[in-house]
Amino acid sequence: MAAAFKTVEPLEYYRRFLKENCRPDGRELGEFRTTTVNIGSITTADGSALVKLGNTTVICGVKAELAAPAVDSANKGYIVPNVELPSLCAERFRSGPPGEEAQAASQFIADVIENSQMIVKEDLCIANGKLAWVLYCDIICLDYDGNLLDASVFALLAALKNVQLPLVTINEETGLSEVNLKQKNPLTIRKHPVATSFAIFDE
Repeated sequence: MAAAFKTVEPLEYYRRFLKENCRPDGRELGEFRTTTVNIGSITTADGSALVKLGNTTVICGVKAELAAPAVDSANKGYIVPNVELPSLCAERFRSGPPGEEAQAASQFIADVIENSQMIVKEDLCIANGKLAWVLYCDIICLDYDGNLLDASVFALLAALKNVQLPLVTINEETGLSEVNLKQKNPLTIRKHPVATSFAIFDE
């Protein structure tokens, strides 16, 4: 009955909760969602984290690969975020190519990375003009119940802090890269962005 009323009269539905100074899920208006984080959830990733923000559940896996830097950014590496909203996370999403909301979320995460300077891309360069790290950050929503961007930024930051990259050097004689898996170092996280979402309910 409540779901039908919410669909037919959404404004009146929320007004009733506002009058009681609470939310539909039972929280007070100023009360945060219960938050949990599990680090290293994906053993096949170079870094990962599972974040639950209330019922919203997001997992982020980071995969590191080596590549040549771009010609116009010879001293920089790459960070490539991608947000997926599969059909299993909510009824309104469909399988197939990423929809508009998933694309917007991916762009938002890319903007956060760039504007916050949480990771300076110069730190990902191994040899100027020759070799750099590429960090593929896949963020997948498992359960969508609001605050997706907040949970995604949290999961991304936690996963990046979990990353351990092997030492890579360039052999001067052969010009080939040599990877030392026995010596690993964490990423240099320079900033810790925190996303907070809010809404204005206007009568």
